Amino acid sequence: MVKEFKEFIARGSVIDMAVGIIIGGAFTSVVNALVDGMITPIIGLIISFLFPGAETVEDATKGLTFIVNGVTFDYGKLISAIITFLITAFVLFIIVKSVNKAETLMSKPEEEEEQKEEEQAETTEDVLKDIRQLLASQVATDTKDEKTEGKK
Repeated sequence: MVKEFKEFIARGSVIDMAVGIIIGGAFTSVVNALVDGMITPIIGLIISFLFPGAETVEDATKGLTFIVNGVTFDYGKLISAIITFLITAFVLFIIVKSVNKAETLMSKPEEEEEQKEEEQAETTEDVLKDIRQLLASQVATDTKDEKTEGKK
């Protein structure tokens, strides 16, 4: 069981996944800082222009809540989470697209080599067929010559 676990961990896909999770966690903190430090205040600033009663941007972002029967619903956090998700998803999309394009570019030379090998194999096959036909025609010619010499 320990041996199987070592083999499982040693696979490239598991290691790649672990690296991806660690980088994803670090990237998430960067995106959260961007959203909380830059985008949310901009949204608050826009809201402060729409609702001029707010004296500061913080007051305006507090305007991204509503209260029902004493329960506060903070839809500003939901907006922040959605923005964080969209930024993260877009960056991951760009990364995956770049990796796929790189793999495609790397595989093209391999495909061209395979095509050349197939063409060479076909050429070799054609040469062998030609040799066989020549040998067969020589055998037929030799047989005819022997028959004509025997009649003379």
